Amino acid sequence: MANPPLVICPHCARLHERTPIAPGAIASCVQCGYELYRHSRVSLEGWLALCWTSLFVFMLANLFPVAHISLSGKTVEASFPHALYLTWLSGDYAVALMAGLFVFAFPLGQILFLMWAIQAVRKRRLPWDFRFGLRMLEVLSHWSMIPVLFLAMLVSMVKMADLARLAPATGLWAFGVLAFMLTALSRVSAHRLWHDAEDEGLVARSGAALATNHIAGCTACGYVQDMPRNESGKTCDRCSAYFHLRKPKSNSRAWAFLAAAAILYFPANLYPVMTMRMPIGTESHTILGGVIELWQLGSWDLALIVFIASVVVPLTKILVLAALMTVRHWRGPLMQRQRTRLYEIVELVGQWSMLDVFVVIFLSSMADFPGLVQIIPGLGAASFGLVVILTMFAAMSYDPRLGWDQGNRLEKSIQHGG
Repeated sequence: MANPPLVICPHCARLHERTPIAPGAIASCVQCGYELYRHSRVSLEGWLALCWTSLFVFMLANLFPVAHISLSGKTVEASFPHALYLTWLSGDYAVALMAGLFVFAFPLGQILFLMWAIQAVRKRRLPWDFRFGLRMLEVLSHWSMIPVLFLAMLVSMVKMADLARLAPATGLWAFGVLAFMLTALSRVSAHRLWHDAEDEGLVARSGAALATNHIAGCTACGYVQDMPRNESGKTCDRCSAYFHLRKPKSNSRAWAFLAAAAILYFPANLYPVMTMRMPIGTESHTILGGVIELWQLGSWDLALIVFIASVVVPLTKILVLAALMTVRHWRGPLMQRQRTRLYEIVELVGQWSMLDVFVVIFLSSMADFPGLVQIIPGLGAASFGLVVILTMFAAMSYDPRLGWDQGNRLEKSIQHGG
């Protein structure tokens, strides 16, 4: 009987056998606790059906208005495409581009690529570009932000409720359903599909062709293979992606992204994220000003959410990543496991800081009453969006395996000395 496929933990480089587990169970790394894989109770056919349903709901969410807003006898139908259009017309191209990619192009691409990949595995016929499609799926899933947009819509409606009369519409409920669906679909990762293809015998089994003890796992497909001893990277034998034993210059790149984010954090909070034009004059609102306004409206729960997502999370990400890269001495496996867990939390909450940017974009669509009130995104919104993107790039550049490498080297030196 063939040995089980091998899997290497991407956060500590610990080697494991991918043994069968019960439906609904999760296999975690014995060293750092990272989730290696899970056995879903849902079949590939079930996930494919959810993909088709998500595509239909995605169309509903973008074709129908999210809310009807009435002010002084005028009515506006707010929708996400209309919000993008108004943001672009106002000259805020960076903000419009970010929103268009993160909540339209990338989620749509995620659904389509996932449908295509699942169908290929189900039919047991992998197309020649299967490996490229799964690489795209991994990127699109990481930057898809529909759940953040849905929360931003709820915050926007609370802010508008004091200014005009509004009624939720079909698009809002569609975005809510879509947020839950895409959260569920995110469990079907590219690595999960590579595992399914392995189990069906459609691709080479991970670890089956090892000839030496100097091995590495491909970051794109997870294939465990021999690594030339004097080389820091190679082209994967299975998916042809070029990968490195460790991320090259990871700390330098992470510091560069982090420094840029820290610099932009000041204009993001000092400059207004939006300007409200009214017959009596104009009002500018900063991020903290929006939090205070929600609190004064009695929505302390949403004010707390916005404060955490837009103020606490970005600052915490910068400080945590800086601490992880500054304090690098080995202090035992327990401390390193806690450091790895901190990094996982930073990765998990990264995109939620885009909340305020999406709130501003959607408010511009809801408050589109020329001559009465109009909301225009400000410089602070673009700066804040860039802060979020840069901190996400910093987290992606950081390599948590370097900390575990110190412990492994120390253990080997002790054994050698003994």
